[in-house]
Amino acid sequence: MSNSQYETYGLAGTSYDYVETYESDENPEPYGDGYADSDTYRPAYEVAQSQAPTEPMLPRQGAGQTGDAGAPRVGGRAAARREARRRRAAERPDPLRRLLPQALVVAFLAGGTSAFVANDKAIELSVDGKPRTLHTFADDVTELLADEGVRVGAHDVVAPARGTALASGDEVAVRYGRPVHLTLDGHRRRVWTTAHTVDGALEQLGVRAEGAYLSASRSRRIGREGLALDVRTERTVTIMADGRARTIRTNAATVAEAVEEAGITLHGQDTTSVPLGSFPRDGQTVTVMRITGTREIHEELIPFEVQRTSDPSLFRGTEVVERAGEAGARRVTYLVRTVNGVKQKPRRLRSEVVRWPRAQVVRVGTRPLPDSVQGADHLNWAGLAACESGGRPGAVDPSGTYGGLYQFDTHTWHRLGGSGRPQDAPPAEQTLRAKKLYVQRGASPWPHCGGRLRG
Repeated sequence: MSNSQYETYGLAGTSYDYVETYESDENPEPYGDGYADSDTYRPAYEVAQSQAPTEPMLPRQGAGQTGDAGAPRVGGRAAARREARRRRAAERPDPLRRLLPQALVVAFLAGGTSAFVANDKAIELSVDGKPRTLHTFADDVTELLADEGVRVGAHDVVAPARGTALASGDEVAVRYGRPVHLTLDGHRRRVWTTAHTVDGALEQLGVRAEGAYLSASRSRRIGREGLALDVRTERTVTIMADGRARTIRTNAATVAEAVEEAGITLHGQDTTSVPLGSFPRDGQTVTVMRITGTREIHEELIPFEVQRTSDPSLFRGTEVVERAGEAGARRVTYLVRTVNGVKQKPRRLRSEVVRWPRAQVVRVGTRPLPDSVQGADHLNWAGLAACESGGRPGAVDPSGTYGGLYQFDTHTWHRLGGSGRPQDAPPAEQTLRAKKLYVQRGASPWPHCGGRLRG
């Protein structure tokens, strides 16, 4: 019988020993040739009785002695078994020592499971309005977004803010920004919104939409690419026309539309105090101007030029008109307007030349004047001039016929070689030509003052 347990009592001196042993029938333990055929599991006390000495032996005497044929003395087999059992016990692992590593592993796994459970968080993540619940080991919002591959830009909104610590049950929302090219009451600008619809964007931007014109419906969705939106809020505009004021609420895009909404019709050249295509502002007053206009044509003269040439045959200071000038003419068209019954300054529309002017040609004398005229130099010419004109070279009589120091008429002046009018000539030339006249006719040209020449 294999692996059986026996209780063996051995006699050693006067005491009994209790021994547990585990042996195999297949490999019996040899104890020498004398015991080759002996019963291995024979009780020890039987062996002791069969081999016990007739007289007691001292322990020292029986310790190393053997019986006949080399059989061991009493106690030798039991001692060998006890030694074998000690060796087996030493080699057999202690149950406590065996259980200790297992306990440590269980404790480690239990602690790791607790830490695993403690770090796992249930988070509700909403990305652009699409919520989902997930489990994460992220410590904060930034780490969560990175783990989930959610990219956010400068115009995107994250709540709670990035870097905020997370706890199980928290909610994290990401709303993407959308560009809106907004034209608000004529002013263009680019803004960003996280709203998904036009209505939400207007509310987020603080734009008053009641009564406003919108280029897109309020329910229209705004994609990530954004949209262009034209908004014209309702404004108060006053239209003055035909002596009457009309105040309206309008979201018109132009002054012309506002005037039409006020029930005012423009005719012909009628206009307004501000450009018809301009944007009507809140509180603005626009005046309608009733305009009637006519065209008038006037003919205007074009002055001629004077061309002067030198003539050495004429005395210096003498000018002779070689060819008289002729003024030209042009036809000018003017627009004469009446605004609200008041006539305005004519406005020149166009001009065309009817006749070109002809230049006047004048010969200018360069010959030096003579110092004297024989037979006339000794006379009192200053006294004659004082009597005729008061000594004034530019004097002209009341009739306009005579002029100069000596009151020449134009015909006599030209016959003496003068040019132009005598009152326009230098005083020296007037005196020279008076001396020539005296040589030809004496003092008769000056019947009242001629006697002064001698006095």
